[in-house]
Amino acid sequence: MTAPRITVVGSVNLDFVASGRILPSPGETVTGATLARHPGGKGANQALAARRLGAEVSLIGRVGGDSMADEALALLRGDGVDLASCRADGGHPTGVALIAVSAEGENQIVVCPGANMAVTPADLPPRIDGALIAQLELPIDTVAAGAQRTHGLVVLNLAPAAEVPQSLLDRADVIVVNETEAAFYGEALRRSGGLVALTLGARGAELWRAGERIAVATPPRVQVVDTTGAGDAFVGALAVALLEDQPHDRALAFACAAGALAASRAGAQPSLPTRAELEAVLTRS
Repeated sequence: MTAPRITVVGSVNLDFVASGRILPSPGETVTGATLARHPGGKGANQALAARRLGAEVSLIGRVGGDSMADEALALLRGDGVDLASCRADGGHPTGVALIAVSAEGENQIVVCPGANMAVTPADLPPRIDGALIAQLELPIDTVAAGAQRTHGLVVLNLAPAAEVPQSLLDRADVIVVNETEAAFYGEALRRSGGLVALTLGARGAELWRAGERIAVATPPRVQVVDTTGAGDAFVGALAVALLEDQPHDRALAFACAAGALAASRAGAQPSLPTRAELEAVLTRS
């Protein structure tokens, strides 16, 4: 089988992860946490997720002209993601995510986008062949330009939720949202006409088209360590599965298993499963 070809237009961050017993309430300080640094950013995470599952992946984005840039790109480079179109921008810092993770694996995230918000339509080629994966951690006009220039499957992760033109939703062949994002977009998702994947955390996911549920999947049971990156694992895996022409129910189960495996390990990118790991879990389930 020929490997799927995917271009990701998306964000690159360096994650600073504080893991502790509990998450703070507003105005509260908690102590006793441990600190780790991991490459992250929804675009980079989804690019690496698809790459580890067998796709040929290129990433279009920006990092800063600072000491964090190489660290943010290290795992992408090590796994063979094409970074020729990921520019270093001396006028902006590398994007940073500040993440607090509780003992139950729940998280709170604050993103400082930095160079990600300097990615413009001029950074994109006039034509994108193959599939596109995009999210909303870049300027919306850049995401929209990427979708319009793509001559293949467009997978749009509407995260974080933001106002987008209906024309972008209409161009997307696959939209991925969680429950909060689905509530934000409401009826606009039904009008989009493509597939809508609704992620439900530990309860799994559903696949919808034109208001009709066409597939349901539940993830394998895992011990949750850190949910950061689980949604990105789902997006990358769903894109790969659909490009491989897996049936809808199998594609959804494939994506749910990827998200569950990512949630069972620490860090966004370090947690992303390989194809062998994912296939082993699916064989056992």
